[in-house]
Amino acid sequence: MKTMYTFTRNGLGDAPEGLRQALAVKFLSLLAQEEQLPAAILFYTEGVKLVVEGSPVINWLEMLQGKGVELIICSTCLEYFGLKDQVRVGKIAGMPDIIAAMQTADKVVAL
Repeated sequence: MKTMYTFTRNGLGDAPEGLRQALAVKFLSLLAQEEQLPAAILFYTEGVKLVVEGSPVINWLEMLQGKGVELIICSTCLEYFGLKDQVRVGKIAGMPDIIAAMQTADKVVAL
């Protein structure tokens, strides 16, 4: 089964930013240790803040990318937040690429 995850926040859940980021670190570190990995992780809206300099999850995302997980980042969102030159991991893509990725998935999980 081809699964994809989406990050639309700077972390996980609806909580204060520190807790959202701590949960994202925990989630991604545990995910990186799993045998069954998602095909891709998509980042849009505030989720793009997880792939830039200073993000607490960069190391885990680099590890997941090294294991073959595609990391797709919304270019419009990066431009909106002024972060395009700070991306440390993943592939910058347009919304058509994000839609195409979702359409190839058996399951898309919003985090």
